Amino acid sequence: MRRPVQALLLALSGLGLLQATLFSDLFLRYVKEGMRPLLVASGVVLLALGAAEGWSYAARLRRAPAADGAAASAGDPHGHDHGHGPPWVAWLLFLPALSLLFWAPPALGAYTASRETPQAVPVTDQDAFDPLPATSPLPLTLGDFTRRVQQDRSRAVQGRTVLMAGFVTPDGSGDGWYLTRLILNCCAADAQSVKVRVHGVAAPKADTWVAVTGTWHPSGTLGTPSAEAGLDARTVERIARPSNGYTDGPPLVTR
Repeated sequence: MRRPVQALLLALSGLGLLQATLFSDLFLRYVKEGMRPLLVASGVVLLALGAAEGWSYAARLRRAPAADGAAASAGDPHGHDHGHGPPWVAWLLFLPALSLLFWAPPALGAYTASRETPQAVPVTDQDAFDPLPATSPLPLTLGDFTRRVQQDRSRAVQGRTVLMAGFVTPDGSGDGWYLTRLILNCCAADAQSVKVRVHGVAAPKADTWVAVTGTWHPSGTLGTPSAEAGLDARTVERIARPSNGYTDGPPLVTR
């Protein structure tokens, strides 16, 4: 690949990373928030390398006679231009760089979650459950709700109206749907899902972000692993996707 093309590719890659990290939250579709400083530093380095490569090539052309400059650009020190350009496959390297600038791949969603085994909720000491506040509806994360349903022997969630938020994942069998969150350990490649099955309301469109209020759906023995992490929905309200959707965060709505 010729040096001007190399310089342009480096610069575009650097600009793409800076666009996704400094001027938008696009990077949160692929990695955790804590990766931002490393991505910014990588973008700066790539941009600097591209600028240095371009400056070096321009300086070389200025020092050489026009004929030698033409020969150098052809990669032949003897002045013979054989017309060899970069391999056509090399131009494909521009696609990821340009995509960061002009078209970012969508965030992971229902397609991924439907093929992921739900993340196992860590076992919590029975005495570690704090009393629930009297707020109604009670905001909970999907993980907190699941732990309460399957591990809290005091059955504090029984009869309580809770509020949770996530995106819609259809059941693979076509019967029902799940309120879902994807959680990243590092990047999108290691995403794991946490799901709560929703009963009593028709499924909105897949990947729609919603806030759901309801009560625990009686199935199994509450406070034991046999209990289903399910909800008898009362209301389903469409909400905007949070800037960082790869966390099991509390509902981002005001009631």
